[in-house]
Amino acid sequence: MPRFLKYILVFIVISIRAISEICCQAPIFEVKPMSFNSSVFSDIAPVLFKDGIIFCSDRRTSSITGITTFNDERLYNIYFVASKDTSKREKPQPITSNSSAVLYYGPLSLAPDGKTVYFTSSILTGKAAKKKNVTNPRGIFKGELSGTIIKNVRPFEYNNPKYSVAQPSISKDGKYLFFASDMRGGIGGSDIYYCELINNKWGKPVNLGNKVNSSSRENYPYMHSSGRLYFSSDRPGGMGGMDIYYTFLNMGNWEEPVHLPPQINSPADDFAFVAEESLQTGYFTSNRDRKNDDIFRFSSTIIRKVKCDTLQINNYCYEFYDENAIKFDTIPFRYQWDFGDGSQAEGVKADHCFKGPGNYSIRLDVVNLITKEVKKNEKTIDLDLKDIEQPYISSPEVCNIGKQIKLNADSTNLPGWNIKQYYWNFGDESVAIGKAVDKTYIKQGNFNIQLIVTAVPDATGVIKEACISKNINVIR
Repeated sequence: MPRFLKYILVFIVISIRAISEICCQAPIFEVKPMSFNSSVFSDIAPVLFKDGIIFCSDRRTSSITGITTFNDERLYNIYFVASKDTSKREKPQPITSNSSAVLYYGPLSLAPDGKTVYFTSSILTGKAAKKKNVTNPRGIFKGELSGTIIKNVRPFEYNNPKYSVAQPSISKDGKYLFFASDMRGGIGGSDIYYCELINNKWGKPVNLGNKVNSSSRENYPYMHSSGRLYFSSDRPGGMGGMDIYYTFLNMGNWEEPVHLPPQINSPADDFAFVAEESLQTGYFTSNRDRKNDDIFRFSSTIIRKVKCDTLQINNYCYEFYDENAIKFDTIPFRYQWDFGDGSQAEGVKADHCFKGPGNYSIRLDVVNLITKEVKKNEKTIDLDLKDIEQPYISSPEVCNIGKQIKLNADSTNLPGWNIKQYYWNFGDESVAIGKAVDKTYIKQGNFNIQLIVTAVPDATGVIKEACISKNINVIR
C-alpha cells in the first residue's frame, strides 16, 4: 500500500475515534447570555470583581460615548454591574477616569491588591487625538480603582505611538503582566507578550514564542490562578473567527495550545475568557447570536478542579540494616533475615520488596561463625504495610496519538468510603465517567489527567470528595 494512503487511513481512524468520543460525551459546559447585554450595542471583556462584573461596552449613554473614530471604530468604555443573584444583574454603572473621554477605554485587569488596575486606552489625548485621520494606537495604563473612578493614571513604560500594547492580564502573584501587541518582530498580526516585575520595575516584553503565537492574530490573554494562560486566536484549525485556547508552562516551556470545546467556541468570534477560581464557572465574549458582541456565562456540567494532589506510587521495597553490626566488626558473624513472607536473605544490609500491603514480622538471627552460637531474634521489626489512601490512576505513562488507551481506578484506596462516582478530566477539555474508561488523544503534548472520586452522602448530608492527578505524554 502506498505510504500516503496509509497516512490517510490512520487519519481517518483517529478522526472516527475522536468523533465517537465527542458524540458519546455529554456537553462539558452550559452557556447562557447575560441579562445586562445591550440589544443594540456590543458588550465585551468581562472581569470578575467582588460581587459583580467589570466589562467594556460601546453602548450609547451620551453623545460622546456613542461616536466612532475616524477609522469607524466604536469607542468602548468600562462599566461595573453588580449581582442581584446568580441570574439577575443590577443596571451597569460607568467606571471613569481622566483619560476616558472621547477615547477607546478598556479592557481592564485587576492586580492582587484589588485596587490597582491595568487597562487599555488610546495613547494620544487632547487635541492630538481629535485630529482627522490620526492614528491613535492603544496603550496600557495603570491606576487605582476607587468606587467607580480610576485615579492616579500613568502610562505603561512600553507604550509606543507606532504600535498597540493592549488587553492586559496580571498574574495572581502580581509578578507577570501579559498583553497583546502588534509590535515589530512578532510572529503574526498580533502576539501575546509578558513582562516580569523585577525590583518594582517591569522588564522588557518577552514574546511567548511560536508554540503559543502564530502567523494569525493572538489576543485577549488571561492568566488564571491555576497557571493556565487563556487567549483568543483566529489561527487555522479552529471553528471559525476567533476561538479560545489555553496553554500552560511545563518545565519552563509553553505547551501546545488546547482548543476549548464547542459549547464555548463556535463558528463566530469567541474571545476574552475569564473563570472563577475553581474553573466551574466563568464568562467570555461572543457574537454567535447576532452581529454585536455579547457576554456569556458558562458553567461546567462535571466536577473540575484547579489543582489535585499528585498521584503517589505505593512503595513496598525497604532496606533493612543492623545498626549494632559495627560493634562486632572484629568477630565474624553471619546475619540471617527472615522477612515474614517466606523470603530470606543474608548480610548486614538486606533489600527486600514485599508483594503488597499486609502485616509482616521481620526477624534477624545472628550466627557467630567461631563459636557457632546463634542469637535468635537479635532484631525484630513489626511492619504494617498499607497502601496510600488516595484515588488511584492506572494508565500508561506514554501513548501515541490516535491510539486508544485504557484507564482504571481499580487500585483506589479510600477506606470507609461508599464511592458513588469516578470523574475523569483528561487535560484536553474532554471528560468521562466510570471506574474504567477508554481515551484517544488526537494531539501531541503533555496532558494532566485528573481523577475525582465522590462518595454517597453520609447521614449528615456531607459528601466526601478526593482528587488525584497524573501526567501522560502523548507522542507521534
